[in-house]
Amino acid sequence: MRVRMAVGAATWDDLLDGEEAAHVETLPATESRTAPLPENLHSGLREALSFPTLYVHQRKAFDVAARGDHLILATGTASGKSLGFNLPVLDRIAREPKSRALYLYPTKALAQDQARALAELHAPNVRAAIYDGDTPGERRWQIRKWANVILTNPDMLHVGVLPHHDRWADVLHNLRYIVVDEAHVYRGVFGSHVGNVLRRLRRLAQVYGAEPQFLMASATIANPGELAQSIAGVEATVIEDDGAPRAERTILLWNPELLDAELGLRASALGDASKLMADLVSRGLRTICFAKSRKAAELIHRFTVQRVDDEVAKRLAPYRAGYTPAQRRNIERRLVDGELLGVAATDALELGIDIGLLDCAISVGFPGTVASLRQQWGRAGRRGHGLAVLVASEDALDQYFVREPETLLKRSVEAAILDHANPRVLDGHVRAAAFEAPLDDDDRATLGDEALERAALLPELQLTKNGYVWAGRDYPAGQFGLRSTTPDTFAVVEATTGTVLGIVERERAYSTVHEGAVYLHLGESYLVRELDLQNRTALVTPYNGDYYTQAKKDTNTAIEETLRTERRCGLDLHFGRISVTERVVAYQKKSIRDQSTLETVELDLPETSFETEAIWYVPEPAQLDGLEKMPKLLGTLHAAEHSMIALLPLWAMCDRWDIGGLSTNIHFQTDAPTVFIYDGHSGGVGITERGFNSFEGWVEDTARMLEGCPCTEGCPSCVQSPKCGNLNEMLDKDGALTLLRRMVAASTSAS
Repeated sequence: MRVRMAVGAATWDDLLDGEEAAHVETLPATESRTAPLPENLHSGLREALSFPTLYVHQRKAFDVAARGDHLILATGTASGKSLGFNLPVLDRIAREPKSRALYLYPTKALAQDQARALAELHAPNVRAAIYDGDTPGERRWQIRKWANVILTNPDMLHVGVLPHHDRWADVLHNLRYIVVDEAHVYRGVFGSHVGNVLRRLRRLAQVYGAEPQFLMASATIANPGELAQSIAGVEATVIEDDGAPRAERTILLWNPELLDAELGLRASALGDASKLMADLVSRGLRTICFAKSRKAAELIHRFTVQRVDDEVAKRLAPYRAGYTPAQRRNIERRLVDGELLGVAATDALELGIDIGLLDCAISVGFPGTVASLRQQWGRAGRRGHGLAVLVASEDALDQYFVREPETLLKRSVEAAILDHANPRVLDGHVRAAAFEAPLDDDDRATLGDEALERAALLPELQLTKNGYVWAGRDYPAGQFGLRSTTPDTFAVVEATTGTVLGIVERERAYSTVHEGAVYLHLGESYLVRELDLQNRTALVTPYNGDYYTQAKKDTNTAIEETLRTERRCGLDLHFGRISVTERVVAYQKKSIRDQSTLETVELDLPETSFETEAIWYVPEPAQLDGLEKMPKLLGTLHAAEHSMIALLPLWAMCDRWDIGGLSTNIHFQTDAPTVFIYDGHSGGVGITERGFNSFEGWVEDTARMLEGCPCTEGCPSCVQSPKCGNLNEMLDKDGALTLLRRMVAASTSAS
């Protein structure tokens, strides 16, 4: 397929003809569909706006908000979602300056971008301010007093606003709108916490006599209405009919050269990305390249600079987290003005960056969700015909996509999954809610029935005539964060600066931050120098070595309660609660270059156990015909478990690191060969239930992935897992493929 590009005389035709071009397709341009500004829009606001029409989804959002309904906008990147939720807010404030709106953003940078965008609209009566951890103390009371648009983040709401609601009485009494942007980010453990924070906010607003409307915006996902219900506890009108124009776009899936089919080794994705970027910017095409880490982004920048002439090199820059707002704005301005031709950026900056009109977007490695990939690709073609590229890594999901492009390009199956009622998430919020105001039966409508059931079991809560009240010391919201399902966590501390890089739940600490582990944080590598079990800290230093580590652990599962059992794919599929017991016994140092084992080091660490959600299945004897002898049986089940875990993120928005598994030739409770796939977070957040509901499609995808992988014995692009507790021993790719094909056949004949 040949495609021409009409920006000057530049073309990219020749790039599409190489052997690495695994798939090329062109999406046609679409025209905008517009509607007039609402007739009843406040006249002062109408005069401030520089345009007479809206896209149809923006107009629909205004009309839905005007009816008083909650809404969630789920349209594409750069479709003007911000205006969709801003317009109803600005119209209300133009009429009623005392009305308040609370805007929630997952990052400080996004809040700053939105504050700037609001200021540029010059809407009447708007007094916008950011309220976060960086806001000076003397400014805080002023903001509470005079700002009518307050931009903050969930963490600040959790510890800085709700426990001190008496200081926020006027804001809460006049709260008309709660705006939740980038709502798809609130999934998994973080989303489950935010779901409770928003319910606590709704409850306190009601205490002060307000019933705010939710205006939400999300990337295109499979379940926007369900997400709104999960995150805010409200029924929201879903607006998905995207009226924004789209330039013609060519999509290129690029698979680096295969160097060793058996090991699954390919040429460097970073090297290929920098070649592509150098080629494109040398043709005068404005290009952004997204990488998964700061180090990768800076390497791509460096390699690209080495491949272009001095004049072009001056027009390239890396763009990453950690820059000051002024530095970020300078790069953004240089991009918008055309002064910069290319930037290498980290994934973390894909959300809502104002970077103007670009020609090409390159994603190095699948960013984890189709929603994220679409956001990155949405940067391409804002001036005309654009080019969007995925440079595949060796990862199983990347390799599946380049072999089966329609699974990436043709269907929207990802659902943002969270579970606010997970007791390990919920309990802290029940305590916090009881501290904020007595809990009684009237709160079931906002906090949910589960909250009242948990309140009766929590020893720090006391039942009084007004309801359950907090009887503990200090304030409970300060005792837990929003990123973990357990307060039992280890702090990861950079040894030279004392900076806390992150926290790791105890269940994961022994396998990820044991002494000698290479620990990844935001894509950067650190070496764990010491794991202090008493003080719950892991001391780390930056690491640039040529090996990574993999923990070896003994894992056992026990079925605690079966919640659902259905006949699916010719076998009994179960969903329920299990307990997982793990002991890390050793780790291996493995070469980054060829995955060979350099050293095995024994460890002596305590056992951990946690309860979570899981699916498990017991293949029928006929499905294991010819596979039933050891060690083939165990290798078959183990390889099937790994490959299914690798593809679950295609159905539920999660990371393979969020999922665990166990396969055994005989389980003490089922008395048969059994495969378990479980949620890696204590209590579970709904990931495996999504897998249960989509089991047939999940199994079919996995079989296709194994069929297409060119290796014979199994490799990192199919059955090997970077997190296998058995160090990828006992894996039988052929056996797994036979079993999965038989499951698919049973599913097909049943339907």
